[in-house]
Amino acid sequence: MPTSPESQPAGHIPAALCERRPHVPPERLVAEMVPPPRFDAVRFATYEPDPAQPSQAEAVKVLSDFAAGLGSGEPAKKRGWFRKAPAAPKGPRGVYLDGGYGVGKTHLLASLWHATDAPPEKKAFGTFVELTNLVGALGFQKTVQTLGGHRLLCIDEFELDDPGDTVLVSTLLGKLVEAGVALAATSNTLPGKLGEGRFAAADFLREIQGLSAHFRPLRIDGEDYRHRGLPAAPAPAAEEAVIKASHATDGATLDPFPALLQHLAEVHPSRYGALTDGIRAVCLTGVKEVPDQATALRLVVLADRLYDREIPVLASGVAFDRLFSEEMLAGGYRKKYFRAISRLTALARDGQGLLPA
Repeated sequence: MPTSPESQPAGHIPAALCERRPHVPPERLVAEMVPPPRFDAVRFATYEPDPAQPSQAEAVKVLSDFAAGLGSGEPAKKRGWFRKAPAAPKGPRGVYLDGGYGVGKTHLLASLWHATDAPPEKKAFGTFVELTNLVGALGFQKTVQTLGGHRLLCIDEFELDDPGDTVLVSTLLGKLVEAGVALAATSNTLPGKLGEGRFAAADFLREIQGLSAHFRPLRIDGEDYRHRGLPAAPAPAAEEAVIKASHATDGATLDPFPALLQHLAEVHPSRYGALTDGIRAVCLTGVKEVPDQATALRLVVLADRLYDREIPVLASGVAFDRLFSEEMLAGGYRKKYFRAISRLTALARDGQGLLPA
């Protein structure tokens, strides 16, 4: 267990993430390509555009129209041999949401998925990492066959910092476009293309090369909504308080932060979602700056999965805005780290509710 027996309060005995080694069959990877729990109930109507950022309201209108245009017709591979093909929808068959972290791109992407008139098994939603994991699990041709009958594929956080994976997914998307699948995507920025702290549509369109004509860039300006009008990130809790809260909370886990980082290196990132199955809160002791970039990138993936599942985090040690070194925050993965800080900070606010009043 994460703490010695004499330091544990009486009552509920928390589990440990470090003790979990989930097995995830390929079928589950396909079935889970839907908006994560945090975005189950989001719709265009629940998105609250910032009045100071007219591009946000415009994005809602454009995406609503895009969804309406996908409400009829079938992917080419599903039509009968002598059946006349439906007229192609007007405009590009893809849309790229271009904006900084925290402006609600994932909310809008999930809303597009929900608004598209197709059964859940005919539309898919996942991150770029989840899509590459699917290709790894099923193989390229099987992935094309599996997704080729879909009406829509939404890709959140398209990774532009791994040339090999970018080419792989771009090739996959080319096959899906040929099959009549509509596409929607968001992305991070390329290393060294940090600009004004926002993503760059030109980088995305250049990297997907031949697919660029299929995408309409849709810019969404604004500040990180997770911090609009909210108090500053809470200070870390005392270690004793974290341990007591873990024992008082059903479904909580308790892990020393350094041990958790080591465990993440032994579990494939495609299983980080399964790692959190059934967990209602994550309690961590001894949080400190991550030691290297490989570890930091794994932590980013875990932060995304925790955020998707709305799992509160209560921690002792350093504050989450001190997880990454100045060198990391100035480097090519800067936006990933800021996204992780933003999301963990939001979860830390939720985690304050685990402490006694």
